Amino acid sequence: MATTPPPATEGKPGLGRRLGAAGLWLLVLNGMVGAGIFGIPAEAARLAGAWSPALFLLTALLIAPILLCFSQLASGTRESGGPARYVQIAFGAQAGFQTGWALYIARLTAFAANLSLMLAAITHFVPVLAEGPARIVALAAIVGVVAALNIVGVSWAMRSLGALTVAKLLPLLLLVALGLAQWPAAPAAVDLLPAEGLALGPALLLMVYAFVGFESGLIPGGEARHPARDMPRALLGALLFCGLLYAALQWLCLRFVPELSTQTRPLVALGEALLGPWGASLVLATIVASVGGNLMSSMFAVPRVTHSLAEQSLLPRPLAAVSVRFRTPWASVLLYAVLAWALAATGSFVLLAAMSVLVRLLMYLACLAAMPAVDRQGPPDRWRLPGGPAVALFAAAVCVALLSQVQWPAVLGTAGLLASGSLLYSVARWQQRPVSPPGPQPPA
Repeated sequence: MATTPPPATEGKPGLGRRLGAAGLWLLVLNGMVGAGIFGIPAEAARLAGAWSPALFLLTALLIAPILLCFSQLASGTRESGGPARYVQIAFGAQAGFQTGWALYIARLTAFAANLSLMLAAITHFVPVLAEGPARIVALAAIVGVVAALNIVGVSWAMRSLGALTVAKLLPLLLLVALGLAQWPAAPAAVDLLPAEGLALGPALLLMVYAFVGFESGLIPGGEARHPARDMPRALLGALLFCGLLYAALQWLCLRFVPELSTQTRPLVALGEALLGPWGASLVLATIVASVGGNLMSSMFAVPRVTHSLAEQSLLPRPLAAVSVRFRTPWASVLLYAVLAWALAATGSFVLLAAMSVLVRLLMYLACLAAMPAVDRQGPPDRWRLPGGPAVALFAAAVCVALLSQVQWPAVLGTAGLLASGSLLYSVARWQQRPVSPPGPQPPA
């Protein structure tokens, strides 16, 4: 594929500004709505019982200040990179690289985990793909299609993402409508509190996982047409939609699914309770579409991290390659696709997936600390958060409180991950060192 050095244009060099409010909203929404909501309701019921729908809404309120701060950050720079770029502006290249590295690994492992879940849902219809070489080939085929759609251009990626978003949201909204229609005749399926009592901290930490991923929509900020106007709309619109949808689905699961806390696929059980066996198949198909949208969103946004870092010579320059025809970072997309396929095929991503929330919370804290520096260098038309410092402090307090719920194995694993990032950064900088010409040779 022919490549060319990215031309010097406004925003992200070589990529152009083609993302409007709808495209950004799709990226943010699909970063949030992936595989989590299809499995979380059972564990949420075990931890919080009938209080779990209210806790979904409480989690959205707690996350809202963080998204408001990111809205200001996103409008304060006209370049891509998202969190990595914000931290770099404030604290320098190494801190920016570490943030980009953490974001990349968090999204990569989540992509691999969701890819495996998507194939597991497909095997309900095509059992032969469940194991062996057929599974490996099927994983490669899914990744290949997602990567190809992202390489051939932003328009194709956004159209595919829009179609997958409709395919996953309509069945979920149908379940909500049917559940509300049948609500009066249905007996409650769960007690007010679980037998062990309300586990507020672990429940909130679990529910945060259903909302994280919004940062994917921030990474291609340099391709947004009107970031100051559209980024806040996309972030807050996606948060409001997800909070109401999650709470409604949890409410219906509590009402219609007996022994919800023991279910392995709670929304599949809800579909079967409302529509019979074909309802279960509908939800399984919805899982495929939902995870597909999440994969498409991730494949579009996350390779922009390595592309941005490569342009700054913090990663090998070939990863900065842009397709002449499609103006997409094809080399970074291919790298992301290959790594995700390898992780999904081998299963070695399990520990990193467990650290996903911890990595993100640390990244959010770093971005909150970067807000003053990003604001000082921002363009005149940037969006300013009313009461910014107070909101940022509250958002930081929420992050710290959630971090206190993380177990030590995840802390130690994350420390190792960040250390490996430091090693990669040091190698990249060493490769960029100037080479002094040889001095005069002494006489023989």
